[in-house]
Amino acid sequence: MEFTLKTIVSALVAGSLSLSPAGPAAANDGHGGAAQGSPLVIGHRGTAGYLPDHTLEGYALAIELGADYIEPDLVSTKDGVLIARHEPNIVATTDVADHPEFASRRRDALVDGVLENGFFVSDFTLAEIKTLHAKQPIPQDRPRQFDGKFEIPTFDEIIDLAKRKSRETGRTIGIYAETKHPTYHQSLNLPLEHKLLAALTKAGWNHRSAPVFIQSFEQGNLKALHKKTSVRLIQLVDADDVNADGTLAYNPPFDRPYDWTISGKPELLARTFGWFATDAGLDDVASYAYGIGPWKRYIVSTLADPNGSGPGEAARKLAPPNDLIARAHARGLKVHTWTFRNEQRRLAGDYGDNPVNEYLQFYRLGIDGVFSDFADTAVAARMLYRLEQDGYNKCFTGNDLSRAEQRACEVEN
Repeated sequence: MEFTLKTIVSALVAGSLSLSPAGPAAANDGHGGAAQGSPLVIGHRGTAGYLPDHTLEGYALAIELGADYIEPDLVSTKDGVLIARHEPNIVATTDVADHPEFASRRRDALVDGVLENGFFVSDFTLAEIKTLHAKQPIPQDRPRQFDGKFEIPTFDEIIDLAKRKSRETGRTIGIYAETKHPTYHQSLNLPLEHKLLAALTKAGWNHRSAPVFIQSFEQGNLKALHKKTSVRLIQLVDADDVNADGTLAYNPPFDRPYDWTISGKPELLARTFGWFATDAGLDDVASYAYGIGPWKRYIVSTLADPNGSGPGEAARKLAPPNDLIARAHARGLKVHTWTFRNEQRRLAGDYGDNPVNEYLQFYRLGIDGVFSDFADTAVAARMLYRLEQDGYNKCFTGNDLSRAEQRACEVEN
């Protein structure tokens, strides 16, 4: 089924598709008390398709476009303050290289066993970080006119934004925080977990029903957090690439959680991230986490297509979906998958250059949440998915509803 995305998104931005608490985006998702859309739309790094990653402006735009959660990746400054950056190395995401006063701080560092050259957050105080500005890390695809305009936010500032926007919009806006490279930060004596929980406690959000998720690609820190907090935890599941036959490639450093790599334990060194998608792995995750966050290729992979054309994934075709969602659900685990993007090179050829079709496939498969660089597209596709359900159109428009139908719609919403 094909849809015209431009028309839908135009209507969304114009306000003719409701995002009010009574509308589809406010439906209770069963995720722990907060009234939000189902499936959840998570603003990946803010609105990474439009604005530089991890800025208050990017998070605010994601909220404006209908995201239920905003996702800060957390790293630590030299003086122990949590800020939002995708990686400890900020050479690609900030204008730090344009600051001559910091030129001497460029260096090599090992991050999860990989040698990197650049500027590392742990070498800067918060005051110094606040003199920097964000820039677009994917310049070949995305707008550059906002480079150098927006500051780097702290985790406390992001929480304050979510609370303020919740009041302004009448929707509960949640935080979906990732602990980035926790073993690396522990090696620097800058552990993330205590400061993360302290910030949530200060905000009144260190409890099970808070609009908060904590995610990590490592397992050890999630198991430790499970003993310290009832906040919902998500085990992220990575891989390096997709092989021609649709199987996943596990090449370092994307072969396994880094805490497994340095553990010295033969049973962990024998595993890849793919172990989390096995029945035994899911059983283990269910003992400490609320859900899993697998790369979307764990659910729908792609295959080399001899007849394919176009850039990147556009030249590949879809493999049949597997049963990972069903097996996770059977164990009480939610499944949030990533990352959805609009660019042609990010879409398998079967989607016809239309990102809405990718969302619809995953929504129909029963996914519980999606991380999106383009929250408006994810929300528009969610509207369409719900309109596919028999009778929902009357709830959506509110036209000629009987009293019984109004009650039914209130339950639906």
